[in-house]
Amino acid sequence: MMLKQMIFAFISSMGFAILYSIPKDSILRSGFVGAMGWMVYYKFSHILNDNIISTFFAAVTVGVLGELFARYYKKPATIFMIPGIIPLVPGAGMYYTMLSLVEKDFNMAANKGTEAFFVAAAISIGLIISTTLSRSIKRVKNKG
Repeated sequence: MMLKQMIFAFISSMGFAILYSIPKDSILRSGFVGAMGWMVYYKFSHILNDNIISTFFAAVTVGVLGELFARYYKKPATIFMIPGIIPLVPGAGMYYTMLSLVEKDFNMAANKGTEAFFVAAAISIGLIISTTLSRSIKRVKNKG
């Protein structure tokens, strides 16, 4: 089951990499970053049973891999990180929020909307932490 999910995350990340017209030599790498992020999410969601914390760890993974790939392949980190976070984006949560609003089920809309908001915040915070950590390490390396 995990392998199938990893393959779909890889394909969806590659699809968005193509959609965003990133360089052809980075498409597979972006797919790899997305697949690794999803694998971390999948594992942590089964261990912790919490989508928000799992998404945070997956976003940190995507951010760290994106920064590492950016340094190694001499490309902007966003080339790897933007397609890499696509599998983590809470599209279903946003959909169910809107569906609940249309059906006038405001409690469910509030629950789903809040979860989608916190998942999106976890993605943002995870990427910010990984980028900040990467820049701090780079700054320390350059001083030494």
